[in-house]
Amino acid sequence: MSQYLVLIYDDEQAWAGVDEATVGQIHAGHTKFAENNGPAIAGGNALQATGTATSIRPDGAGGFTVTDGPFVETKEALGGYYLIEAADLDEAIAVAKQIPTISGGLEVRPIMVFEAD
Repeated sequence: MSQYLVLIYDDEQAWAGVDEATVGQIHAGHTKFAENNGPAIAGGNALQATGTATSIRPDGAGGFTVTDGPFVETKEALGGYYLIEAADLDEAIAVAKQIPTISGGLEVRPIMVFEAD
């Protein structure tokens, strides 16, 4: 089995305007996703809003610049992730399609495996 990181992107402004029923529906969708795919899920979490992010960039002189906010300003922000195990990319995509979002999208990326010498 290989591991894939499924990144969940959504529009934070869309989330700001949703009612409690919609929030409950999305949470129930994630619960159902976990129940249906438990053996394939190796981890996952929701992330706090982008306003809580801190970005760190090398300054080119051996130090770092630390700033408040996300690395890149975009309409859709990274809101959470699942680390899943799947036989191949097609299976990982099939699992990812079950993850609920309001208005965003998903990104599936294989995890790099480094062999110890």
